[in-house]
Amino acid sequence: MKNWIISSVLLLFLTACTNNNMVEDTNNKQDNEEPVIDMETDVEENPSSPEDNNDEIVDSPVTDEQNEKEQINISPQYKISGDWSIVPIDNANPKVVLLTIDDAPDRYALHMAETLHTLGVKAIFFVNGHFLDTEEEKKVLKEIHRLGFPIGNHTMTHKRLSTISEEEQKSEIVELNNVVEEIIGERPKFFRAPFGVNTDYAKDIVKEEGMLLMNWTYGYDWEPDYKTKETISDIMVNAPELRDGANLLMHDREWTSEALEDIVVGLQEKGYEIVDPDLIETP
Repeated sequence: MKNWIISSVLLLFLTACTNNNMVEDTNNKQDNEEPVIDMETDVEENPSSPEDNNDEIVDSPVTDEQNEKEQINISPQYKISGDWSIVPIDNANPKVVLLTIDDAPDRYALHMAETLHTLGVKAIFFVNGHFLDTEEEKKVLKEIHRLGFPIGNHTMTHKRLSTISEEEQKSEIVELNNVVEEIIGERPKFFRAPFGVNTDYAKDIVKEEGMLLMNWTYGYDWEPDYKTKETISDIMVNAPELRDGANLLMHDREWTSEALEDIVVGLQEKGYEIVDPDLIETP
């Protein structure tokens, strides 16, 4: 009996030790194994780091190459000469002409802008303040600007500057700049006086306003003999004054609007490039 009791105690002791070893082995195994991570699930559930969740969009750094390209794009390639023609800076193409349209936006300016936009060329639209009185006229100017055309200053009321006081001259110029800025968000960079008549005082105001003074090489669409599509398109393409750098004056007129595509195509067929006004050096 005594031997049986001893045998039973020994058996229980051995069993307990075995169980303890198994538990210890299991724990060691769990401690030594790397946890298995389902990478696909982890990415889907955590698509971004805390930094990525920031609402602010951070632009990619601009490379030197990009900076150089932008500098090339904005660098002036032409300037205005003493006779109001466009002359190249350095190696720019000399065989160019500049298109300008005065008295906008009266009735046909938007259609003219759309025609030029379709043809892939630009012009300066010189505006008058008395064509910007209504909300509809302001919308037209906004659309012309949205299409990519520079807006020039042609005074508030188209008065001959040499016939009015210095105070009135300043008002004619500066007030229009204020109006244009209010409509399109920027002030004009170009100025053309009504009838091409400038005064020394007006030139000073133009300079103070940071605008480039501009007249023209030739224009015909106000003359009685050139008030049809056919006659104005012919003279604008074949005028004796046409030359490299010519500064072409046109107006917001029905016949000029109708002839505009023929004028552009005719000039291009003669080998002239229509210069982008944004490439002209301004103050």
